[in-house]
Amino acid sequence: RGDPQQPHCSEEETTLSNKESPQMLEKGLSDMGKHMTTHTKEKNFCCATCGKTFARKLSLRGHMRRHTGEKPVSCSTCGKAFSQKADIVKHMRTHTGEKPFGCLVCGKSFSRKEHMSTHMAVHTGVKPFSCSVCGKTFPQNSHLAKHARTHTGEKPFSCLTCGKTFSLEIYRAIHMRTHSGEKPFLCLTCGKAFSRKQHLEAHGRVHTGEKPFRCSTCSKTFSHDSSLLLHMKIHTGERAYRCSVCSKTFSQKPTMERHVRTHTGERPFCCSLCDKSFSRRPSVVRHMRTHTGEKPFKHTREILLSSLS
Repeated sequence: RGDPQQPHCSEEETTLSNKESPQMLEKGLSDMGKHMTTHTKEKNFCCATCGKTFARKLSLRGHMRRHTGEKPVSCSTCGKAFSQKADIVKHMRTHTGEKPFGCLVCGKSFSRKEHMSTHMAVHTGVKPFSCSVCGKTFPQNSHLAKHARTHTGEKPFSCLTCGKTFSLEIYRAIHMRTHSGEKPFLCLTCGKAFSRKQHLEAHGRVHTGEKPFRCSTCSKTFSHDSSLLLHMKIHTGERAYRCSVCSKTFSQKPTMERHVRTHTGERPFCCSLCDKSFSRRPSVVRHMRTHTGEKPFKHTREILLSSLS
């Protein structure tokens, strides 16, 4: 009989244990080391491009793809490609509609944890991350890091096609659509497609007639904020655009460009039927009626006669 205090193992189990013990011990120590970084906050792996640090080499490798543009994983539903597996997990929720992160205060749910964390600042007002340059505060450190690039001018994300650089990865992704021609945002009313969500939203006002941008001086409303900005120059008298030939100033860039053609003689608008050219687009539109015979404007005499009949 063996020592009752010793655990009983068969000869096969003892041999297996002795054989695998060093490898298992090494793996256990490695896993423990990786886990301990979650407590110590130790981040020894640094990105040479943007300086961001990581606790694990694997995390750094995945992050580097954001700079190189490499996207080895793709969505099985729509084919969209991503640089990291974690990104595709988040993306899949756009198809499933899953929103697993719920706000404990108001119950609003989110598809991403970071979106919920940002939302919580609405309730708490806590923005612990402060910009050392301008003092602006943010609810998340990642938001502060992105903001900091507005001061440093850093643009770590480059287009693989034309080399143009961007401060945020999302800006590069939007830019890439100019090369791919991708237009994922579709108008449900007329079917017109757009490369950017805000362009679709602005286009939607063509159908709804909504004009949410109001001039604080004369109360005139506009469907686009850019139109309001142009309009405001009428009140301020601002003329930021100067003709390089005669120094005449203009409140709008398109107006100055039209004026410059009076000096250069440029006529970029051509008639597709007779090749006659014009310096302004409205001129070619009017000219086309000489070919089509269209008469959209009635003479005063015709209007009077039609009103009497």
